[in-house]
Amino acid sequence: MTAYLAAERQVAIKAVEQASKLCQEVFSQLVTASTLTKKDKSPVTIADFGAQAVVNAILEEHFPEDPIVGEEDSSDLQGDNGKEMRNKVVNLVNSASDRQMSATEVLRAIDRGQYKGGATGRHWTLDPIDGTKGFLRGEQYAVCLALIVDGHVQLGVLGCPNLAHSSGTGVLLTAVQGQGAFQRLLSGGPETPIHASVVKETSQAVFCESVESAHTSHSDSGRIGAMLGITKPALRMDSQCKYAAVARGDADVYLRLPTRADYEEKIWDHAAGNVIVREAGGRVGDVNGRPLDFSQGRTLSQNKGVVATSAGIFDQVVEAVQKVLGDKAGN
Repeated sequence: MTAYLAAERQVAIKAVEQASKLCQEVFSQLVTASTLTKKDKSPVTIADFGAQAVVNAILEEHFPEDPIVGEEDSSDLQGDNGKEMRNKVVNLVNSASDRQMSATEVLRAIDRGQYKGGATGRHWTLDPIDGTKGFLRGEQYAVCLALIVDGHVQLGVLGCPNLAHSSGTGVLLTAVQGQGAFQRLLSGGPETPIHASVVKETSQAVFCESVESAHTSHSDSGRIGAMLGITKPALRMDSQCKYAAVARGDADVYLRLPTRADYEEKIWDHAAGNVIVREAGGRVGDVNGRPLDFSQGRTLSQNKGVVATSAGIFDQVVEAVQKVLGDKAGN
């Protein structure tokens, strides 16, 4: 008997592998020492478009009826103004893909990501490069792909080209609902199961935080850590690699705290990491401890913030988060 979502898992892995290869190619060709100092985001923009085109084209080939919730659309690549970047994207896509695609096909593939999401049926969600500044610094970023069925994440794949593995650099993490979570080298090789830590005392826990303070409140995280007795240095990295760190037991707590009251998290920023942590034995919810609700469309409109931890300390962490955020609201 074929395992649940076996075909989807295989196709998703292929798509993330090829998109990760494209991103690595962009970094090696286009990112220079001056890219960050000049705040030049063109390399990551090209990689974003290219990775989305590669993944969407592969999904369309194998699952043509499945819609996709993606981060990008092709408007910046259209017409004469977009010609230079469009040509670069098309060339990169064709260097990373099994088949050659015309410019029209590449733009159409990118625009397959405009689905609105929702609570019924199947759809994929993609973040072609999560952690843009990490990408530009040559640090952590991820290609993130997930399949949502009737509002619940059932499959997640993360390609983390710069994440360490015992056998090298570059990790592919995969999870299917009910089947556990696994990792292997992005370049290939055997999969091994991964497990969140079994730490039961928060004083023994390790935080995993965003490098970018715009993504979460570091000052609130510091107060929460002090309340929990956490003294170990925080692991700081960009992207859904933080979910990977919790799923592998490298860290025990990942917090994404609200930075403003009206912000709604995007589903592509959390779907793949969410199922990977849960299948590794961890827990994921919002700052009120509620499960993340992926049935609301393109955002997690019914949730505020994200808390991902090893299972044994989730409730304690949520309690501390609520205390700190409550005190802050009362001031």
